[in-house]
Order: sequence, then structure tokens, then C-alpha cells
Amino acid sequence: MTVSFHVLGPLEVRSGGRLLRISGRKPRLLLATLLLEEGQVVGADRLAEVLWPGRPPRSAQANLRTYVSSLRAQLGQAELRAAGAGYTIDVAGGALDLRLFEELAGRGEYADALALWRGSPLCDLPGSPVWDRRIEHLHRLRLRAAEALIERRTSAGDHDGAADELRVLLDEHPYREDLWGRLVLALHRGGRRAEALRTYALVRDQLVDELGVEPGAELRRAYELILADEDRPALTVPRQLPPDLPDFTGRADAMAVLREPFPVAVISGPPGAGKSALAVRAAHALRDAFPAGQLYLELGGREPDDLLDEALRGLGVTSPPPAAAERSALLRTLLADRPMLLLLDDARDAAQVRPLLPGNQCTVIVTSRRRITELPGAVRVQLGELTPDEALSLLAVVAGPDRVARERADARAIVALCGGVPMAVRDAGARLAARPGWSLSVLRERLEEDWQAELKEVRARLDQGYRALPAEAARTLTTLGSLGPGAQPGWVVDAVLGRHGAYDVTDLLVDVHLLDPVGTDDSGQPRYRVPDLVARHARAHDPETGRDALARVLAAWTATTEHAMARLPTTVFTLTAAGAARWRLPARTLDRLTADPITWFESEQHALAAAVDVAADLGLAESAWGLAAAMVPYLDLRCHLGTWRRTHTAALAAARASGDRYGEAAMLRGLAQVSLYQDRYEESAAGFARSRRIFHELGDVRAEATSVCGLGAVSQFRGLHDRSLAHFRHALAMFVASGDRHGEAFAHQAIGRAYLK
Repeated sequence: MTVSFHVLGPLEVRSGGRLLRISGRKPRLLLATLLLEEGQVVGADRLAEVLWPGRPPRSAQANLRTYVSSLRAQLGQAELRAAGAGYTIDVAGGALDLRLFEELAGRGEYADALALWRGSPLCDLPGSPVWDRRIEHLHRLRLRAAEALIERRTSAGDHDGAADELRVLLDEHPYREDLWGRLVLALHRGGRRAEALRTYALVRDQLVDELGVEPGAELRRAYELILADEDRPALTVPRQLPPDLPDFTGRADAMAVLREPFPVAVISGPPGAGKSALAVRAAHALRDAFPAGQLYLELGGREPDDLLDEALRGLGVTSPPPAAAERSALLRTLLADRPMLLLLDDARDAAQVRPLLPGNQCTVIVTSRRRITELPGAVRVQLGELTPDEALSLLAVVAGPDRVARERADARAIVALCGGVPMAVRDAGARLAARPGWSLSVLRERLEEDWQAELKEVRARLDQGYRALPAEAARTLTTLGSLGPGAQPGWVVDAVLGRHGAYDVTDLLVDVHLLDPVGTDDSGQPRYRVPDLVARHARAHDPETGRDALARVLAAWTATTEHAMARLPTTVFTLTAAGAARWRLPARTLDRLTADPITWFESEQHALAAAVDVAADLGLAESAWGLAAAMVPYLDLRCHLGTWRRTHTAALAAARASGDRYGEAAMLRGLAQVSLYQDRYEESAAGFARSRRIFHELGDVRAEATSVCGLGAVSQFRGLHDRSLAHFRHALAMFVASGDRHGEAFAHQAIGRAYLK
């Protein structure tokens, strides 16, 4: 089994991927010295200087032989041998990260070369003057490789990648103004002008406060380029409006209002009133006045930070800033002088809309089921029923003008039975269009006979469709309607029914227009969305129907999410809900869906967050917090702190309501981690302390240790290094006691980092 050696960071020796423990500080120092000079003979006197600086004992040579013998026994295939008046070690090609780094950098494979670095070389050992020249040389090579990679990414237009590399270098060289200048330009060129200006202000304050100097010429020049806008990136011109409805009719008064200049218009009204159709028609009528483009966002129940991310990416910003406030500021900056039209469909409330409002040159159309009155200066368009003439015109457009003209009395009766609701009128017209042999009196008679009492409301039409469904399809619709407004992957229907390959039910619901296909996600899975009105009707029809099916869907989400999580980089502090139910997809399907776990999480993050809410509402506490915990590695990786906090808050409430103490502690720990990332240290410390207390009461030493590590991190960020070390040492002892090797390694690293401070 191949033994590999790692010196670009803490000293590590691995055999077949497993970490080998090299016991004793002096054997580790001896091995480190030989690895730094791999393939070369290191004299015994130099080795003695490393092991016993300035005062080698009389037994130094004998002790060296003992340490060499011990290392040979542990290292297996690595050739450690005596040579002349010293020792040498020969490592197989590619098994020493130092040599591999030099080879990759020499071939220009800078990203792979830099990825080998885990920290300063041998940072877990005391160090020695014997090493200094070699380690300084490695640092210089790394700096040259990093600068070459930055230049390559800048030339290729990857300004966000260049900015990431520059931040790493600046952590090590905080006073290099040339690097700061390149960073602010990279941010600006990547579409992050506001962040670039903030970065310049921060570094200027740092130079003045700490060194007493103003920025030099190169850094000032970068700042002046941004102010002069000489290097501003060209933005994507989005054309995102949905297709206009060719058979749109009526709403003349509303269209007249929307043709007049306005900064913001809010279209609201009851279900089925045609809010989105009117907004799209108005947007198409106005689009020529907005040459900078048109953005379309479907708001639904989504969080503002997710919507801002989508808007910025629609403008060509590849890496939006992590904080919602920064994203909102960047959106306003990018649109400050650009005439653009924004269509924000299905808004929840004013708080969801405000961060998306751009500058004065833009126009915004908002649709909402609610009357949103909190947006200053907004034009309000309230939709109600169609007038009889408007409804008749819509019926004629859909069913055919000649038929309506021939049977005008029956046509008027039909639109009256539809209650003037556009959705109902359109459905009635579609039934006639699909049955060219019918007279209008046939449909009128059917409406009078079957739906006379309720067809004035859209629910009557939905109720008729629901009751016509087979039992499995009805149960599926009820369940899907309870999973939130977002699109769901096709396999969810399998989980609803407890059988694999339930395509027949999916196809039936699509055919009767109760389930909308919305395309295929990046993992190749078809996605479906229950129209909002249909979903609300289904939930109200029989709220208790499908509870078992919902629990099974949540069990499937839990199993699939844990499978995807296992394919992400190792996360030390994952806490699992052992008692939560799991329903597993076929192994082949599961592997296909999660082959690229990041892509899978990107596709499913909104559905997962909704599933946590559903589990919490049903009182399935373990499903709620287990699913929330399984999302953490992805949310951490992508810095989706808003979703992290929201899901954990919902799951925490469910755990407390059900008396699930372990779940309560797990969610408190997760929320404390979010607070730590958001610099809310008091809140974070309180959360870690509460979770630790509960884990201690439950006797879970390993889980308690994770909370103790969190307390150590809070102390470290606060500059309380002695307290931080105490927490990390305590956590280390607990991880050792519980047999958690990953946690033990993390605690060792944390202690090392604390010493570096």
C-alpha cells in the first residue's frame, strides 16, 4: 500500500488514504527534515541541530539511530537509509506533496499545484533555522504560482476566480498595495463595483491607521479607474419576459393605467383574476422603452437573497456577494443609469420586493395576491371580475368568434356561470374548442346542471377536476399541493404512492392541467409544479388526506439528501436524526441523481427548505431537523446562510414542540454556527452553550464536543485565545474519549491555528 507524505501544511503521513500517527516529537522533526531535502543526504550534525538546538546530548548519534529505526518500521515502502555521515529518504513519484507541487507549478498547472497547500509548511512543528531557507524558497514558489494563476484567470475573464486567489494572498501579505489594486479591479471587472469601492476604503483606512501612509500610485490608479468607469464591464442584456398570450383580451382600463409612466406598479386581485397575464401583456407593450433589457423573477415563497442572486446572474454577475444587503446594493449600482423593466411575479409581501427595487431609470411591475400598499409611489391596479363584454370577448377568442356570434345568448349564459373569472372563462372556451361538434347550449346546460351553485368562483372548476381524478391521482395532487409553491422532481410522485415508476399518475395529472411540467433540471430529472390555485384547492379539499404520503415524501427527501451529502467534502460535525424515517429510491436512480451532489443541491435547495417546513408543520420533528442538518454541508459550502437559518429555526420549533431534546440541541448548534459566520458572537456563544448543556444532559460526549469546538471558535474570533485553547483542548479530550477520529483531527488543527494567533 502506497505511503504518501505531506509537508505543505501540518506534517501528515498517509497509507492508503489512512492517516498514520508518527508518535513522538523528535521522530516527527527528523522525518520533516529529511522530507524537506528528499533524495539528498542530510548530515547527522544538521539533524542533531534540528532535534537538539545548540545542545545535542552525548547520545545524539545513538538516539538518531533509534529514531530512524522507529520511522522505518512505520513508513513501510519509503526508503529511509543511512548514507555517508547522515541519512536520506527516497519517496516514490507523486507521493510527496512538496515534489508534486514543484512539478505541477513547473508545468504551469498552477491551480492543482496550489490546491496541495493546506497551510504553512510543517506549521504543526516548532521549526528550525535549518529549515528556514528551504521553507522560504517554497513560499516564494507558491507566491509566483499564485500570481501566475491570477494573471491567467484575469486574461481569461475569470475575475471572480482572480479575486478569490488575491484574497488568499492578501491574508498572508496584507500590506502589498499592488495586490490590493489588482483585487479592487478584479471585483470591478466581475460586476461587483460596490464591493470594489468598499474594499478600497477598507485598505486605505488600514494603511492610514496602521502604517500612517496614504495608498501609493498603483492602488490609487485602480480606484480612479473605477470612479471614472473606464474599466466597467459590459453587462448582459436580459430578455426574460415570458411569451405574451395571443388571446389576451379585456382589461382596457388597467392597460391604460400601465401605459402611463410609473416607477412601480402593483397588480393585485383574487385567484384566477389574470394578474400575471396582464403584467406580461403590459411588459411586452412597454419593452421597447427599455433597451437595457427586461428581467423576470417568479417570487413565490422565495427569500430575497435567493432572488437577488438570480437577478444578478441574469445581468451576467457570475459570483454575487454573499450578504443580501450587498447583493441589493450591487443590483441598484448596476441598474443606476440603465433603463430596464423588471417583472416581479407572485410577490408575497413588500419585504420580499423592497431589496429588488432598482434605481430611478427603471420600471417595476409587481403581481401579488395581496394588496401591497407599503411601496411608496407605487401605482396600484386592482383586478376583479371581467365585465360581461370582456368575458364574452375572451370566450370568443378561445372558442371561436363565429360560434359565439351564432349562439350569443348561450355564450352570455356561459360567461355568467363562470362568474367573470378569467381562468374559468378560458377553461370553458377550451372545452368548446376541443369539441367542435358541440353547440354552446350543451356546455351551458352542463354548467347549469353540475356547477351552477359554485362556478362563479374558480374553486368550482378545480373541484370538478379534483373529483374526476382516480384515487391515486387525487392523493398525489393533495400531497403535492402541500409541499409548497416550488417545482418538485418527478420521483416525488413515486414516494407519494409508495411505488417506483408512477409515470401513469404523473402523465394523467399533466394531461388534465392540474400539474405543469416546468422543464428538466441540471441532474436530468423532469420537474413539475402544481399551479397555486390548484394546490390551495387540493389542500382545502381534504386536509387530512395524504398525511402518510407526506411522511413518505419527507422520508425520501431525507434519504436522498443524506446520500448526496455523503458525496460532498467531509464535514466533521454532521449530526444525524437516527430515528427519522427513510424511503429510498432505487440505487441506480439515487446514484444518477446525486452523481454531482452540488448540482443536485442547487436544483433542490428550495424544495428541501419547503420540505423542512412541511415536516415541522406535521409535527415530524426528527424528519424536520434531520433534513435541515443534512443540508448544512451544502449550505455551508455555498454560504446560503438565509436558508440555513430559516430551516433550522423551523426545525428547532418542531423539536421543542415534540420534546425532542437531541433535535433541539442539534438545531441550536447549527443556528449558533450561522450566527458565528454572521459575526453575531454573543448569540453564537449562547447557542453553542445551550446545545452543549443539552448534549451533556443526554450523555452524548461526541455531540457535546462539537458544541465545545463552537465555543472555541467564538472565543478565537473575539481574540480570547487562552479561552479558545481551553475549549479546543477540552473538545479534543472528548473526541478522543468518544472515538471520533475526525473530530480529534479537527481539534488538533484548531489548537494549532490558535497557537498561530
